[in-house]
Amino acid sequence: MTNIRVGFGYDVHILTEGRELWLGGIKIEHTEGLLGHSDADVLIHALCDALLGAANMRDIGFHFPDNSQEFKNIDSKILLKQTMAIIRAKGYEFGNADCTVCAEAPKLNPHIPTMQNCLAGVIETDAENISIKATTSEKVGFVGRQEGMAAYASVLIYKTGH
Repeated sequence: MTNIRVGFGYDVHILTEGRELWLGGIKIEHTEGLLGHSDADVLIHALCDALLGAANMRDIGFHFPDNSQEFKNIDSKILLKQTMAIIRAKGYEFGNADCTVCAEAPKLNPHIPTMQNCLAGVIETDAENISIKATTSEKVGFVGRQEGMAAYASVLIYKTGH
């Protein structure tokens, strides 16, 4: 049995007026926000799915169902902190993450260092262990039409020996 595991996560949310835009745990000024049961942080949701998948612990919807009032409008950083507690209870520790956010607007590159630091604080790791990239969809598809955003995350976790 190997002590290293890899996980992959994907999430998507639609953009809508009247919502704040939360990405990577930080609020970003924009004319629209992402719609969801929680704060709809598409990056954190993809990261949680990748972590849970790597530990073979199902997915974010299994642990934090979107029909539960407990998670209504919840800060996704809380979900990430709880996800880390779940995988740590199974004897795993965070190695690194490689994440991509797909959005036409706003420009995300100026916010990446702040997102990295925020996520590192929640995960309890060094910001150097969290790669975040931003891309557009070249005006193709729902992301290209600015109807929503998508995020992908790959993670490496390892057994701590507990």
